[in-house]
Amino acid sequence: MSQAPGAQPGPPSVYHERQRLELCAVHALNNVLQRQLFSQEAADEICKRLAPDSRLNPHRSLLGTGNYDVNVIMAALQGLGLAAVWWDRRRPLSQLALPQVLGLILNLPSPVSLGLLSLPLRRRHWVALREVGGIYYNLDSKLRAPEVLGNEDGVRAFLAAALAQGLCEVLLVVTKEVEEKGCWLQAA
Repeated sequence: MSQAPGAQPGPPSVYHERQRLELCAVHALNNVLQRQLFSQEAADEICKRLAPDSRLNPHRSLLGTGNYDVNVIMAALQGLGLAAVWWDRRRPLSQLALPQVLGLILNLPSPVSLGLLSLPLRRRHWVALREVGGIYYNLDSKLRAPEVLGNEDGVRAFLAAALAQGLCEVLLVVTKEVEEKGCWLQAA
């Protein structure tokens, strides 16, 4: 599989795009789908469709550097016949039927810094998690290479830690069939 511009080689057959501008939503989509399907231009087109009459589009950065919101991610997935299901943080992670889930996209707080100086601002950052070849990976675009999470227990531990820090949202990327049947959820 060829690497996209900005992508770094990781473990064999694991696609991983590195962070560029404020395009973490685009990188998270491509990383969770394991190939380059979306670009900044494609995400901007989705923004225009979502808010056709807006002078200042509410779904992206005013500067035009990305920073896309959840509506762009959901519309991008819907365009591929997929769905994004919000994970209710009140549910135990043992109810998450990981084999039914194509991947996960997390929205996490991200500190802002200028060099060594950390600013008291908080931004949001999109991160993809995906199973490839029986191993789950953290495909955060800010990482130099994919981070091995291991098996389902490793993913659940990573999710538990992220959710425990608060302000973390989790989207399950599933097929329309899995969404309709609700089989991303298993009995406790």
